Amino acid sequence: MTGPVAEQITFDDFMKVDVRVGRIVTAEPFPEARKPAFKLTIDFGPDIGVKKSSAQITRHYTLDQLVGRKVAAVVNFPPRQIGPVRSEVLTLGFPDADGEVVLVGVDREVPVGGRLF
Repeated sequence: MTGPVAEQITFDDFMKVDVRVGRIVTAEPFPEARKPAFKLTIDFGPDIGVKKSSAQITRHYTLDQLVGRKVAAVVNFPPRQIGPVRSEVLTLGFPDADGEVVLVGVDREVPVGGRLF
């Protein structure tokens, strides 16, 4: 999914979105989802804790590939009910050429809970 640049915002606006790095501790099938998805449990460290998320990432990832992987997520959106799952964070990704999600990750070791700046 591409398109024009979004409306210009200030740095203070950007800082309102709290993006943190977390480690996936469990990944499970989510057969009740309308589109193929997985249920994720992600550890963001002692300050934020362990949170749940639903992610439509079945095209590029298997359950085994996800456990232990570090991902970026927005941690300060209100929880959202997705079928039987209460998604507490928004796991971030970019669309590939077919619109399928490729997860945002980090290429070096960083502590869980670290904030994007």
